[in-house]
Amino acid sequence: MTTSVPGPIAVISHYNLLERLDPAGPGDLYRARDTKKGRTVVVRVLPKDYVDDAQRDAFIERARGLVELSHPNVTTVFEVGEHEGRILIVFEFLKGQSLRHEMGGRPLNVRRAMDLAIQMADALADAHAVGYVHGGLSPDSVVITAKGHAKIPAFALASRDGFAAPGDATLHDYDSPEEARGLPSDERSDIYSVGAVLFEMLTGRRPLHRGAAAPSANNRHVPPELDDVVLKAVAPNPDTRYQSAATLAAELRSVGAILDVRGSVGDEEDHGEHARRSVAGVVILAIVMLLVIAAIVWWFLR
Repeated sequence: MTTSVPGPIAVISHYNLLERLDPAGPGDLYRARDTKKGRTVVVRVLPKDYVDDAQRDAFIERARGLVELSHPNVTTVFEVGEHEGRILIVFEFLKGQSLRHEMGGRPLNVRRAMDLAIQMADALADAHAVGYVHGGLSPDSVVITAKGHAKIPAFALASRDGFAAPGDATLHDYDSPEEARGLPSDERSDIYSVGAVLFEMLTGRRPLHRGAAAPSANNRHVPPELDDVVLKAVAPNPDTRYQSAATLAAELRSVGAILDVRGSVGDEEDHGEHARRSVAGVVILAIVMLLVIAAIVWWFLR
């Protein structure tokens, strides 16, 4: 018995478009088959008016630069081209879920949250080093792969610096205070976004632009060393934040090393409290045993 394989819904160059996906951004998004390389990819086809003619060549050149950006925590861009007057970007197909889905509206394990933030900061450090600013990082845009790693979308890196679609200049919940005021953004704005996402991973809520309370105020498992790092990352004034994503990643690794030395991942019960509970349990058990012995003695005396 043979089964028929459904054909592509359309063909663009050597890509067979197999399924339309939720674009989560401008244009059309498809799961596709690269017939030359024999691999599954994602193809984003941008609207014709995404960039005007004067910026078109500059945008394509900037997007093609992402092909050279190779980082395990950034989605890989395979090709940037044009089809019938529309720009298309081809990048890797990921099996996974959004960070928002993993969070599930509740705080994550402290060590897990730190590891994900380190991966995001590392990815941004590489992007910043070659002149790209993300400007749209959020739990909705970060993908958690089937192996549990964080991947940030490369498309947003190409879309900054004035390459915005009509009506696409809306603010995001994780934008920095300076972006919210309409001021220019830079690498420090991305650092704020990483800090804001980490803050929510630890507390279940976003920090306030005017200044946030320490994450440990909402999650007693957060150590004071991590409080200091998060609050510096989300400082309202960009001059008082970390000045590079690489420094943020290094600080988070240092805190992680401290937790490892303590033998703590951040979510265990306080050792003192655990000891107190153990002592209380022994005392209660002793009292129960004494009562049982007293009852037996009383029964024999009768």
